Amino acid sequence: MLQTLVLLLLLGPGSELFAQTPDLDQLKQQAMQAVDAKSTFTQIMVDSIFSFSELGFQEFETSKFVTDILEKEDFQISRQVAGMPTAWVASWGRGKPVIGFMADIDGLPETSQKPGVAYHDPLIAGGPGHGEGHNAGQAVNVTAAIVVKNLMQKYRLAGTLRLYPGVAEELLASRNYMVRAGLFKDVDIMLSTHVSSEFGTSFGDVNSGLVSTQYSFHGRSAHAAGSPWMGRSALDAVELMNVAWNYRREHLRPQQRSHYVIVQGGDQPNVVPPEATVWYFFRELDFGRIKELHDLGTKIARAAAEMTDTTMTERILAATWPGHYNKVLAETLSANIQKVGMPVWSNDDVILAKAIQQELGAKAEGLKTEVAKLESAKELAGSGSDDIAEVSWNLPTVVLSFPSNIPNLIGHHWSSAVAMATPIAHKGATAGAKAHAMTALDLVLKSELVKAAGDYFAQQTKETKWQSLVPEGTQVPIELNQEKMARFRPKLEKLYFNPKKYKTYLDQLGIHYPTVKQNSVLK
Repeated sequence: MLQTLVLLLLLGPGSELFAQTPDLDQLKQQAMQAVDAKSTFTQIMVDSIFSFSELGFQEFETSKFVTDILEKEDFQISRQVAGMPTAWVASWGRGKPVIGFMADIDGLPETSQKPGVAYHDPLIAGGPGHGEGHNAGQAVNVTAAIVVKNLMQKYRLAGTLRLYPGVAEELLASRNYMVRAGLFKDVDIMLSTHVSSEFGTSFGDVNSGLVSTQYSFHGRSAHAAGSPWMGRSALDAVELMNVAWNYRREHLRPQQRSHYVIVQGGDQPNVVPPEATVWYFFRELDFGRIKELHDLGTKIARAAAEMTDTTMTERILAATWPGHYNKVLAETLSANIQKVGMPVWSNDDVILAKAIQQELGAKAEGLKTEVAKLESAKELAGSGSDDIAEVSWNLPTVVLSFPSNIPNLIGHHWSSAVAMATPIAHKGATAGAKAHAMTALDLVLKSELVKAAGDYFAQQTKETKWQSLVPEGTQVPIELNQEKMARFRPKLEKLYFNPKKYKTYLDQLGIHYPTVKQNSVLK
């Protein structure tokens, strides 16, 4: 007793040595307060990553920015993992459970847009931007992880926190390689997040899967006027493949989605193109059908080569399964979302939302005011894809949708960047960080919850075992977007957010919030 009193006197009343762990509800309340206290930190992350606007596999500034923050918070950083220069793993803590956090970091081409402006007004004409809102996800996860880390330190709670970036998610091109590199082999739970106009989560099967592949045709050049008979046009082969595929669409399931771009089609009209490449996405709703669709595409590509007396080679770039998200985790996360509630939107937030909705001819309903109900994810015909699905078939995974964007906008479009460095994005990211922090605390303190999530995953994968749709030995296509970013990066660098000089990115850009058209009825 005397020794304890001496220690108390020496260490002082502020010592955390004798900090008693509060009950879970109190701990969650502390977490929410701590996230609120870091709202400026969260806002700076959202605005900074928005200003970098980096395309997939070229997210160098974004990765440096996030890992520098985590390193200062005592996370151990492994860089350039899984063969990707912009991929990393940040880890803190010891023992079980190992809780992962994951969020995307890449932007989209041709979606540059001034934030807070309710009509098309690019920062850089034709430049990349965050027309999907991936700039906010790391702010959600990093804020949550730091808050949970601090509480774990204070109360001496066992467990490990692990953060990852979703590199090149718009290309569906990183998680398959990360899984195969063993980056998740000891992770118990993955808390993923994605921007939305809603605040919620779901469980079960969701989205389509795909194979992303390029068919390159190799012919022979010749003078297109003087001796065209000497040439063998690779471009003809590409065009014949595309025509054949488009005729075949009538006889494919309505659930499929397939689309292509010609990435190389020749240099000038008077030279028969000796080289041409077409890039396809083949999407379907389960492993077997994705594989069948891809095999059919390859069969048609071979036939196009036969018809043009060219040769064909294929390079698979990436692939992903449809997702399946964990019901136990979704129920836990949803309960925490209900406790957090929707952000309180200002009149200016609503004016911006309604103005951009009106600009696009969409329903001008403003912003969501109630959190989403927990529902089973629905199999959507022709829906999009997300390669967090690869993780979801390898460990229990849930995806948080946090409310940092505006309803009824167009995906992969400049309009989806309008809100992403405004108070809408800032408030939504703070709300999301609260939900993730609280869920992580549930997992740290309730081992039975981790077990239940594992049991659900065992049932999920009892009959269906994950197989990679990417062939063994495939090289990560890290050269993608290299030329585009080399062209735009010097212009982007002049626009990087400077939080030492400006409070927000809107302030730095001199944008009045909100900016709407003079004739807007919502002004």
